[in-house]
Amino acid sequence: MNLSRLKQGLALAVCALSMTALAAGCGSGGAGSSSENGKQYKVGIVQLVEHNALDSANKGFVDGLKERGFEEGKNLTIDRQNAQADQSNLQNIAQRFVSGKMDLVCAIATPAAQTIANATKDIPIVGTAITDYVGAKLAASNDKPGANVTGTSDMNPIQEQIDLLLKLRPDAKVIGTIYTSSEVNSEVQVKAMKAYAESKGLTVKVATISTVNDIQQAAQSLVGSVDAFYEPTDNVIASAIPTLVAITDAAKVPVIGGEPYQVKSGALATYGIDYYQLGVQTGHMAADILAGKKKPADMPIETAKTLKICINKKDAEALGITIPADVLKDADIVE
Repeated sequence: MNLSRLKQGLALAVCALSMTALAAGCGSGGAGSSSENGKQYKVGIVQLVEHNALDSANKGFVDGLKERGFEEGKNLTIDRQNAQADQSNLQNIAQRFVSGKMDLVCAIATPAAQTIANATKDIPIVGTAITDYVGAKLAASNDKPGANVTGTSDMNPIQEQIDLLLKLRPDAKVIGTIYTSSEVNSEVQVKAMKAYAESKGLTVKVATISTVNDIQQAAQSLVGSVDAFYEPTDNVIASAIPTLVAITDAAKVPVIGGEPYQVKSGALATYGIDYYQLGVQTGHMAADILAGKKKPADMPIETAKTLKICINKKDAEALGITIPADVLKDADIVE
């Protein structure tokens, strides 16, 4: 082989190698992509029960992941499970996620997070719609959780909610509240509400329930002796607001809800959390964990960044309540 042909052969070989490298680079997902090296991620979502607030947090979580490059059908598989408020279902779902070797689990509501946290100390867990991580023994502290659980809190602006109640019912002297005795998050909220209401000279009367079937009796036991109701972000109450409001409206007693979906279901008003946006925040936290940027143990619990006043215009009319102009100007109105 002469020198000219040898040089020509070497040039063709170098060109072929360059084209192969270029093709491989084009298929890699690009620098910084969440799908770099073709990794596929598995995420489990366990939701305690179906109602609007938790459903919205669920949707927001998935959209938050997508915003950060983790997209279902591309580099992400999601196993969605709803426990229907049943503890045995929660246990089964937790075992399913552990045996399925999920890369991360999103737990929606306190009992869901507690169950999955008891089932694994290795899989990262991000929670949402959880009021008090420390009180629920999910985190050592809000600033430094210390284990495999972090997430977003739906702790309400309770003082502002009671202030709103007094603007809408300035003659109120006695507040009633109903909550589920087994829900730690509800107990925390009611305790805080009671302390603030009493500092304002109000009396608080409390009734507890175990299931949705107890709501009617609990409401009837209070409705004749209270001027207004305050309801926390209690999962049982949230799923049955129309049952409560049917009784309170008949007695002309307003209900201040813990979050906007309670208002959309019939309560008079709230100053509360946008659960969809809370879910988006949670999705962004999960994305940092999946990308290897952060670990749950070192990620502070985040609180809601989006709060809003929500007024049920139809309910206000039914109760004969005039909404003050300063409240209306900043409110979302439910017709």
